[in-house]
Amino acid sequence: MRILKLICLLFFFCANAQSNWQTFTNISPNINNQRYDDVFFIDENIGWAANGGFAAVYKTIDGGNTWSEQLNETILGGDYYFRNIEFLDENIGFLGTLNSVFFKTNDGGTTWTEVTNLPTNPRAICGLNTVGSSTIYGCGSYLGPAFIIKSTDSGATWQFIDMSSYASELVEIYFLTEDIGFVSGRSNSGATILKTTDGGVSWTEIYNSNIIGEYLWKMQVLESNTNVLFGSIEAVSPNPGKLVKSVDGGLTWLSYDAPETEIQAVGFINENQGWMGGHYTGFYETLNGGESWTNLNIGNNLNRIFIVNSNLAYASGTSVYKFTDNSLGTKRIDESGRTPLKIKLKTNPVESILEFDIEFDSNDNLLIELYDLNAKFIRQLARDKIDNKTTKKYKFNIENLSSGTYLINLHNNTGRESIKFIKK
Repeated sequence: MRILKLICLLFFFCANAQSNWQTFTNISPNINNQRYDDVFFIDENIGWAANGGFAAVYKTIDGGNTWSEQLNETILGGDYYFRNIEFLDENIGFLGTLNSVFFKTNDGGTTWTEVTNLPTNPRAICGLNTVGSSTIYGCGSYLGPAFIIKSTDSGATWQFIDMSSYASELVEIYFLTEDIGFVSGRSNSGATILKTTDGGVSWTEIYNSNIIGEYLWKMQVLESNTNVLFGSIEAVSPNPGKLVKSVDGGLTWLSYDAPETEIQAVGFINENQGWMGGHYTGFYETLNGGESWTNLNIGNNLNRIFIVNSNLAYASGTSVYKFTDNSLGTKRIDESGRTPLKIKLKTNPVESILEFDIEFDSNDNLLIELYDLNAKFIRQLARDKIDNKTTKKYKFNIENLSSGTYLINLHNNTGRESIKFIKK
């Protein structure tokens, strides 16, 4: 009888075990509100995390119970920003940066070498995706111009695909097979998703938000039903960010307001349950396919949600996170949102010359755009590359602008934000 009661109790606890998001506290913590830009897992246990601003790679072989640092910018002897990491198998992997450099490993991340045989050296790589046994795709960048790189021999040789006729910037890429895939970013008319069925030779636009300045930042294709697609739209305030969803392979789309304007991460385990987060938010959960969201009050500055299966997922943000029913410990860590750029307007209101200084703590990329107070795109002011810690001065002639309030939108490696000014 006692054995029967014990069995019943075990069944009760197993049946009621509930997965939730938990923070790894055993991986190197971020300071100054930096973030882990990407996380990738080969299976339930073997995975890698790429820290962006601190340019480090960590590996786990036990589902995150322990992490080992494999690479940092001191080893490389430079100043880098690691954007994404992707592996073909346990040995062959690729690391994209925002510094015109691309790395490959053949030994599971123990050593990395620079890829030097790209036909064109891209300014930055924002998206990576491996498919099949030897095919790797990459795309970039959020700064433009739009391109795709492709290798069908595990990175031995590469081809470069100019995507400027389809998009102005590309951020994310995902392939179902070596030939059928999607890429997302933005075009001159809005956030966009493109589809190819011939390995990238030709592309068809299957979605556009038709709001200039928005990005389709992250995509997901539901593995259990590849007709179901999700995308996160990063907007410019006061416009809300969006979750877009298709249940017919991209023929038609539904759109829901996201939890934040600068939304980036998106991940679903089925058509109804999923999560989003962005530069200033942690995990928000939906149980009805995006119609409503609940703040889970965990995490911050999210960029990637990596779904392993319906019971297991990992994510990257201020720390690295795991969706599991196993406890990772009770220690809490401070997870603040992204630190805004240090910008100082010379005068405000402005008569004809808009001048401001920006203090950069390290190398960076910067896109400066002009919007009206309703987030309507006016024009791009500058695209800049910052090579080291410095303070830079910017000056733009705006005498042709009508009097009113405007937004300077600043998009750099770690985020996006707007500063108001008044034109006299």
